[in-house]
Order: sequence, then structure tokens, then C-alpha cells
Amino acid sequence: MHEDGALVVESPTWVLPSAVRAVSAPAAVEVVLAPAGAWLGKRVLDVVFSTVLLLVTLPLFLVVAAVVKLTSSGPVFFRQQRVGRGGEDFPMLKFRTMHVGSEARLQSDPALHELFLLGSHKIPSRLDPRVTTIGRILRRLSLDELPQLLNVLSGHMSMVGPRPVERSQFIRDYDGYEPAYVALRPGLTGLWQVSGRSKVHFPERAEMDSHYLRTCGPWIDAKIILRTPRAIVTGLGAE
Repeated sequence: MHEDGALVVESPTWVLPSAVRAVSAPAAVEVVLAPAGAWLGKRVLDVVFSTVLLLVTLPLFLVVAAVVKLTSSGPVFFRQQRVGRGGEDFPMLKFRTMHVGSEARLQSDPALHELFLLGSHKIPSRLDPRVTTIGRILRRLSLDELPQLLNVLSGHMSMVGPRPVERSQFIRDYDGYEPAYVALRPGLTGLWQVSGRSKVHFPERAEMDSHYLRTCGPWIDAKIILRTPRAIVTGLGAE
């Protein structure tokens, strides 16, 4: 920690210690990030994994897209701004699992919005009237997150990292943990996803992100990726 009180994140094992620089982030937070070359190993694995998975799941991707389009009115994809590396927003993709106008309904329904806040910016699908029938199935199997492979390929996300959150949730729930979150690209999977997902609340979830930042490396990423299918199949913490 600097004398001015700014928090500093030391470089994890993915980062070359000789290639560290500081970049601006939220107020009173100095985040130590490495330039692109220092994260080359992680980025190469991201590109390889996301490309292979996109090719392997392409038939499933097309089937899910068709089902979403045919069973409810509205676009196939849902785009929402989430906080990414360096504190910058990016458009996260998902298959749409809600009826059109769900965002406006959340803001106009006090009871629904209170439930949303109590659930750490998430409402269980079984209690959320905005979720479509197909959407509940997609969420249970985590198939709604398949389009995020495109986010990984584009460089906005990584295969492993903190789960991307909205700006309002970042401000509310990551107080004191900002460096651990913004130092990394958000992940398609991560410690939170394989450790219980919706059953793990804040600040435990933020502490997991901080722990991952301190220990992340190729072997840790590989272990998390290998644990992810089991979490999906068993529906661990899925809501």
C-alpha cells in the first residue's frame, strides 16, 4: 500500500515481474497490470480454448439460438455492459433468457428490485417472472453463457477469471477488493463458478477473486477449467 492509501496489486504468476506497469482504475486504487506480452501465455490459451470450444459447440450454439428465437419474441443475444480489466466496461454476451423489457420491469417493480438486491444482483430463475421457460433450462445448464466464448476470443474476457459484474454491483460489493477484480480480464469460469456460484455470497466471492489474483497461473487455470464441466452437469449453485 502506498503512503497515500492507494491499494497496489502485485503481479501474479502469469505476469513477468520485469514487465509491470501501473494503470489508472477506480478512485484510490492503483492496479498493477502487465503489458500484453507479459500475459501472452494466458492469452494464447484463451484463444486456443475459445476457438476449439466454439468449433466443437457450433451445432449446439446454432440449436440454442434457433430455440431462443422461436420460443419468444426478441433478439437471440442479450448484451449488457460489465466491468472489465482496468475498470473499463465491455459488452458481455449471453443467449437471451428473459422476456423483452425485463430491465425496465426490474426498475419499475419495487418488490422485484428489492429481491434483486438481496440476491447480490441476481434473482433465482424459479422466482423471477421475467425468465422464459427455455431460459430456465439454459440457465440450469449454463448454456446461456456459450456466447461469452466470443467475448474471450475478442479479448474482453478470459477463460478463467473473476465473473463479470455490472458497474452498480462492482461499486456496491467490491469495496476494498477492486484491485483483484480490475487487474484481470473477467472469466467465463473461475473459482466462484466451481465453488458454488449463487450459493457463495459477498464478501466471500470477492475474496475468491483476490485469492485467484495472488495464485493464478497455468496449472491453477487448468484445474479450474477441468472442474467446470462437473459444476455444470451437477448444476452446482445454478439459479
